[in-house]
Amino acid sequence: MRHRNRWAAWAAGTLAGLALAGCGATTAADTKGEDPAKVEPIPGSEVSKVTLTQDAVDRLGIKTEPIGASTIPLSAVFYDKDGKTWTFTNPEPGVYLRQPVTLASATGAVATLQSGPPPGTVVVTVGGAELLGAEYGVEGG
Repeated sequence: MRHRNRWAAWAAGTLAGLALAGCGATTAADTKGEDPAKVEPIPGSEVSKVTLTQDAVDRLGIKTEPIGASTIPLSAVFYDKDGKTWTFTNPEPGVYLRQPVTLASATGAVATLQSGPPPGTVVVTVGGAELLGAEYGVEGG
């Protein structure tokens, strides 16, 4: 299982790098000299703040929604290279922070949280794997 998680993280990171790099395509951000993704380590933490240009958000198709009382869309939960469960929060437009979650259970498309961000927190439901790849610095071609 752990091997599969590493494979999934590697594959997701590779896809993220390709998507963010645009495979050599020129975008408005590129012509302004602005990187599509900026990654800033958070002091005292194992995570980084990922900031995307609006063009990068659009190209990746990032989707978000708020957490329920104790539930989160299962699509917002993913495993890192070490098998830990996480979600990306979206505290402001274009800014994403990886936060740990612990699942109590999962049924269908909904996961019940044992611990994690508070209800109402906006989380990424589509594009978390690409954000993880950007955070880990996976480059595309």
